[in-house]
Amino acid sequence: MLDLARLNDLRSEVGEDEFAEVVDIFREEVEDVLGRLDGVDPLDLAGALHFLKGSALNIGLQQVGALCESEERRLKADPNHAPDVAEIRSCYDVSVIELANFAG
Repeated sequence: MLDLARLNDLRSEVGEDEFAEVVDIFREEVEDVLGRLDGVDPLDLAGALHFLKGSALNIGLQQVGALCESEERRLKADPNHAPDVAEIRSCYDVSVIELANFAG
């Protein structure tokens, strides 16, 4: 689910021409981190989830951000918790399609 208000604010902040570039940079950075989640040292996993959460919320991917926040909290409460990386990736995949449709 997208936060349309955030996306519209972001588009207004950076301008129409720059908005597509911001989305592309977001995707590159997030997909790089998502691709490395399985091999991330458990000590660095909370940081990776925190980065994903912040990035997702900044660009309006509300559901991805909430999922990462939930997994980050669970990991901090229980360092042995194994975050559901597949669910995060799946949610991201659906959300990024919605984002592409929004960005037009």
